[in-house]
Amino acid sequence: MLDELLAVTLTARLPGLDRSTAEQLVKATHEVCPNSNATRVNIEVSLKATVR
Repeated sequence: MLDELLAVTLTARLPGLDRSTAEQLVKATHEVCPNSNATRVNIEVSLKATVR
């Protein structure tokens, strides 16, 4: 049986930032986002930041 039935990748495009800053910002935002908090135990989320 699958542990996770739903998974999502959230991609944020942050042109002008360096990759490290962009990744830190996306991670921090995900931690305080009400939608992320509401679905944290039900949906596996992968984060991706692009800077181009």
